[in-house]
Amino acid sequence: MPITKSAIKALRVAKRRRVFNLHRKEAVRVSARALKQTPSAENLSQVYQAIDKAVKRGVLKAGTAARRKSQLARLVVKAK
Repeated sequence: MPITKSAIKALRVAKRRRVFNLHRKEAVRVSARALKQTPSAENLSQVYQAIDKAVKRGVLKAGTAARRKSQLARLVVKAK
């Protein structure tokens, strides 16, 4: 357990940020799953939006996001 006041606050902040980060990761996963079930341009834009928000907040790295977007875009092209 943290002892100093700053460490206690840092733990509180870390827990709060962890919850937000998990929500963002889950949003990416759910939207990607929906896209895989029904590949369409509308679903692709929703996935892109979720991935971009995750990158903006530092949940995903830029390279990871680019790789996922590319793979998911190929699914949509293949489905047409």
